[in-house]
Amino acid sequence: MTRIILLALCIITSSVFGQAKKPTIMIVPSDNWCNTNGYMISVDNQGIQEKRPDYEKALLENTELNNVIIAIGGLMADRGFPLQTLDEAIKKVKQDAAENLAMQSKSGSTTTESSYDKLMNTVKADIYLKVGWKVTTSGFDESVQLSIQAIDAYTGKQIASVNPPGSKTSTVPLPTMLSTAILSVIDNFNSRLQEYFDDLFKNGREVIIKCSKFYSWDGDFEKEYEVNGEKKELSSIIEDWMSKNTVNGRFNNSDATENKLLFEQVRIPMYNAAGKAIDCKDFCKELQKYLNSSPFNITTKLVKKGLGQTWIIFGEK
Repeated sequence: MTRIILLALCIITSSVFGQAKKPTIMIVPSDNWCNTNGYMISVDNQGIQEKRPDYEKALLENTELNNVIIAIGGLMADRGFPLQTLDEAIKKVKQDAAENLAMQSKSGSTTTESSYDKLMNTVKADIYLKVGWKVTTSGFDESVQLSIQAIDAYTGKQIASVNPPGSKTSTVPLPTMLSTAILSVIDNFNSRLQEYFDDLFKNGREVIIKCSKFYSWDGDFEKEYEVNGEKKELSSIIEDWMSKNTVNGRFNNSDATENKLLFEQVRIPMYNAAGKAIDCKDFCKELQKYLNSSPFNITTKLVKKGLGQTWIIFGEK
């Protein structure tokens, strides 16, 4: 009987670990690789020229990149890590007619997005694997130096990185060389990814929330409202809401004036009550609903600045 019970416990334990959620991953070429190979595009960001990776051009023109993504993606999928493919994500963004290149408030205030920013704001991968490599030729032999960085899609912070050495060969194709190189480190690498993801489940995902106001709004964050028989400034009311709705009440009010609030290191749940994955804007929609109700009746506009940052602008839609 004891052996049967122990066997049952082993099966249950195995089942629980087998059902553990894993981070969704997207493999993209690194910025350095894109720059070295001529796959960058210049973007006008309010008068400042900035370079952004041109993923679409890289996928269309570079066969090696497609092979590398397939090879590494296969290794990740074999270990149970769900993948979002870069090419399908680009197609989705291009076909989404509801997504505008520019957003505009009723007062005429505008904000623009490049195709790169648009992709980063739309795709809900948890982690980006930024892959780059350099092939060195010596006589008839070739060797490859691979680098992989795991980046939190919400914060832009590096989670893990590997630079496995490549062996010299004259006959093995590049994807095979890269697969061989990563096989030596992938299990430890994936373990670090899972540990990070487990921490997000326990302590919440980190995001940034900025609150500001349109010039047309006659209120500010020092205006007082009566809540449950007590008068409080709007900034304190928002802080109270954050305390109740963040994971373990974790956030940092980094800046607070009559015209702006800045909340950093805000820990939001990974999923809502229905089990749907949420991002920073989804979280802020609940605050928007709260502020739009009595006694506040405040109209706000949400501006998504990537998955991990949202601006709440008070006074207009």
